[in-house]
Amino acid sequence: MPDDVLDLFRRAGALLEGHFRLSSGLHSDRYLQSALVLQFPEFAATLGEGIADRTRHLQPTAVLSPALGGIVIGQEVGRALGVRAIFAERQEGKLMLRRGFTLSASDRVLVVEDVITTGGSTREASDVAVEAGADVIGAAAIIDRSSDLTRLNLPLFALVKMEVPAYQPESCPLCARNVPISKPGSRS
Repeated sequence: MPDDVLDLFRRAGALLEGHFRLSSGLHSDRYLQSALVLQFPEFAATLGEGIADRTRHLQPTAVLSPALGGIVIGQEVGRALGVRAIFAERQEGKLMLRRGFTLSASDRVLVVEDVITTGGSTREASDVAVEAGADVIGAAAIIDRSSDLTRLNLPLFALVKMEVPAYQPESCPLCARNVPISKPGSRS
């Protein structure tokens, strides 16, 4: 399935090359613009079903995604699993449940992201669920481009594991060569 997933990204023009500032603050020479893939209902459904197939055994009762990047794929995974899909969004810099969304001790939550790089948003979303009293049973993503997921302390299910270098800004070889940088992500 990894080749099929990357083919969807290529077909949608969503596998970008250049110099990018990621949502994590790290820099990279490649960027996966999931929104370009997820704008196509058939691609979004295929990716959501793929994640659902890998996580169904966890028996989640809810999918929680961090806004903004995780909303569409979270909805598709929720649909494929037949469970509700909610999202956490930032208010004053902190992820939280809003818009009347709630979780309780009876919820088994699967945190769903589009792309995981450092796992920061996934950990934050997991913390939101735990603070609400829910049981976080795992995390899932379309693409895992992380290098150290032990920081998640959750089982991770990804459709694709990609080794893509990411650099601290002060040690970025692209910055050293004065390559112009862009910030295509959802967090400024």
